Amino acid sequence: MFTGIVTDVGEIATAEGAQGTLKRLRIHSSYDPATIALGASIACGGPCLTVVAVGAREGGCWFDVDAAAETLDRTTVDNWHAGTRINLERSLRIGDELGGHIVTGHVDGIATIVAKESITAGDDPWGPTARFTIKAPHALAPFIAEKGSVCLDGTSLTVNSVNDDMFSVLIIPHTLTVTTWGDRQVGDKLNLEVDLMARYAARLADARRAE
Repeated sequence: MFTGIVTDVGEIATAEGAQGTLKRLRIHSSYDPATIALGASIACGGPCLTVVAVGAREGGCWFDVDAAAETLDRTTVDNWHAGTRINLERSLRIGDELGGHIVTGHVDGIATIVAKESITAGDDPWGPTARFTIKAPHALAPFIAEKGSVCLDGTSLTVNSVNDDMFSVLIIPHTLTVTTWGDRQVGDKLNLEVDLMARYAARLADARRAE
């Protein structure tokens, strides 16, 4: 379980495996290797992946994760390569602050950035804010609501507006700096996880209609 609050930006060091099959990724991070146990869950760019090896390196650690066919099919992981930067979040512990929203790390599909607008308020010392317009897969659009929560590339965000399968999010200067959002451009693909409550509410509604 996660919150969508990014705690580090990692970088893919190596990516091994055939396209569409099991892929092993080595990720460089600033996390303390002594705090990462084998079998630990880490949200890597959105998907929850299991640590299968870990070690120390200058400035932090490296850790390996395996991405299976289902993950490669539903997420952007199959396109990651050496040098790809990804948002990281350690799994939630009892007593941690729930600063974002409840995120499972189970990606529902891939969304696409269709517009990016930089918003600068005068001589704002914190830098520009950016508004992104994003196209969701048609089947997932009903789960996205104005002022609701959505997780994109592992980041908990508030939906500003919705128009059919298009929605917008506003990224503040801090988030642009400490996540991969500062690198994002039109045409980029994003891992999308819809709100957990919306997902189950829709499933219950379907079950009741079937009855």
